[in-house]
Amino acid sequence: MDAKMSGGSDRAHALALFAAVIELGSFSAAGRKLGMSPSAVARAVDRIEARLGVRLLLRSTRALTLTAEGHAYLQAARRILADLDDAEQQIADQGSPRGRLRVSAALSHGRLCVVPLLGEFAALYPDILIDIALTDTLVDIAAGQADVAVRFGPLPDSSLTARKLGETRRVIVAAPNYLARHGMPQVPEDLFAHNCLNFSFRRSEPVWPFRRDGHDFALPVRGGLEANNGETLGQLAAIGVGIARVGAFSVVEEIASGALVPLLEAFNPGDVEQIHAVFVGGSNVPARVRVFVDFLAANLR
Repeated sequence: MDAKMSGGSDRAHALALFAAVIELGSFSAAGRKLGMSPSAVARAVDRIEARLGVRLLLRSTRALTLTAEGHAYLQAARRILADLDDAEQQIADQGSPRGRLRVSAALSHGRLCVVPLLGEFAALYPDILIDIALTDTLVDIAAGQADVAVRFGPLPDSSLTARKLGETRRVIVAAPNYLARHGMPQVPEDLFAHNCLNFSFRRSEPVWPFRRDGHDFALPVRGGLEANNGETLGQLAAIGVGIARVGAFSVVEEIASGALVPLLEAFNPGDVEQIHAVFVGGSNVPARVRVFVDFLAANLR
């Protein structure tokens, strides 16, 4: 065997052995996992320390304690082993899409638009295990918290790859029974007399954008209820609590049934939010990620 290849294999084994010792807490437990005697594990750690010329572990009869150098070595070991696993998985995926696919989507859009598609995708790719998390908290794709995230709005500059899936317009809606009690707003300024429901995650004064005679302007609005997602705001509007401005996707069924009525459409500025799939790109995109993004692009509406 080539000496360089043998050395690389030995070092990978050493990394895995050291990580196992720390994770399991003893030489004996690591030995049981790796099929080695405790003394053989201890000698292997001795060889790592001798090669590096530093002490990685402080040994006592009760515990193993990492030194600062040991902590740094452990972090590097975990990172390198994860990279090796990813590389092998990516290569294996090229033949047939398989493995765990971690998907992150916003709560409302995920429930209403992404989740209904997953049955069809699972039937097409039975070897892919779909692990979906619905949350309005942004996950860190680059740090490996998910494989694919479906995101709304402008994207920050990053090393990630983004593929546009579509876009959604905003619409102002209220229930007929609310309008019967409080009146139909004819111009944006009429909203001052209404209970306007807002998103709770906005940091600045809540304003709604409008357009009149070709000029855009923002109108401050007030209300007695807030929520962190458009689906909840749409539900509150549908039961007559107030007026909401939400993504059209979250209230399309209620508008079609007449449970909600679009308002002030003549003043709608036509603003839309783009929807993207975000993932780690490059030449080694796993097949499971590639086929899922392709599927969303073809089927998400």
